[in-house]
Amino acid sequence: QVQLVESGGGLVQPGGSLRLSCVAAGFSFSNCAMNWYRQGPGKEREWVAVITSAGSFRNYADSVKGRFTISRDNAKNTVYLQMNSLKPEDTALYYCNARCNGRDYWGQGTQVTVSS
Repeated sequence: QVQLVESGGGLVQPGGSLRLSCVAAGFSFSNCAMNWYRQGPGKEREWVAVITSAGSFRNYADSVKGRFTISRDNAKNTVYLQMNSLKPEDTALYYCNARCNGRDYWGQGTQVTVSS
């Protein structure tokens, strides 16, 4: 059974940091590119970051470049999103996505709220 379970969300003040985790099971994690997406209140889901299967390439949306870092540990079937210098506009439900040979798997999301 394919599972992607996100954690690490919460309430943080502007300028603060959070580290999201996504643990995968039920598929060949090390063969898949991994993405983070987010959906803010009243907004469409948007792509945030990607990391290739071996971690050799990473890319970010312009809105988070320089503040967020995506990483992965294939031994732990886990992908991370380190979020620094958080802004109120980063408030969203953050989703983990696995893209494997044309198939997409999604987690249920973890809520991040940036507010004073």
